[in-house]
Amino acid sequence: MRWLLSLILLLASLPPPRSLQAQPIIADLSDHLIAITTAFTGTDVLLFGAMERPGGDIVVMVSGPGEEVRVRRRSRVLLFWLNTDELVFRDVPGFYAVAASRPLAEIASEEVLARHHLGASRLPLEPVNPAGYEALEIGRFRRALVRNKVREGLWVEKPGTVTVLADRLFRTRLSFPANVPPGSYFVQTLYFRDGRLEHAQSNVLVISKVGLEADLYDLSKRRPGLYGVGAILLAVGAGWIANVVFARR
Repeated sequence: MRWLLSLILLLASLPPPRSLQAQPIIADLSDHLIAITTAFTGTDVLLFGAMERPGGDIVVMVSGPGEEVRVRRRSRVLLFWLNTDELVFRDVPGFYAVAASRPLAEIASEEVLARHHLGASRLPLEPVNPAGYEALEIGRFRRALVRNKVREGLWVEKPGTVTVLADRLFRTRLSFPANVPPGSYFVQTLYFRDGRLEHAQSNVLVISKVGLEADLYDLSKRRPGLYGVGAILLAVGAGWIANVVFARR
């Protein structure tokens, strides 16, 4: 009911129909800011909107923030498994998810889907320094990166569902896990018709740490050595206190 009331207010604020004809879709988020506190266990954000004409397809893509990711390969050396090789990829989304009104293969061709990076396997993951690596090896590192992100719950491999009501209204729920990284996220709503992308709209979602969680995060980034020493002292202190309490019992 909340998203429906918000959509009604959104549509009521639209310009006259002649102006709307130049914008095939309009979409918005139920929240534009997610605050991460010490009690944060993940959250959902609702995306809702409307199409000017019925019969199109809606694809929603969430991506961000970009970072460098190091992928290591382990090999057996004598009796031990050691990291013997690595490859660094640039501009890797910290979180990535897609939702669609129909299966992606039914909405557009593989060429179109790859052009717009729709699907974790279609992201343009480029190594920083590929010198000395063959294309086959880079492909293995790339697939390992995708597997790691999916396993961590930060990339959604299977597209979610965009629900279309009355052929014009649409909505989808975007789920963010507890380990989602802070930063700015771009939420793109893509309108496809007859296999072609006709319109795209972007919304910005900010995920930010607040309170004690923000202070600890900033300390770990600005002074990692001090943060590590503090974490060790805190663990030792907690163990000592627990030992004293149980010894008295």
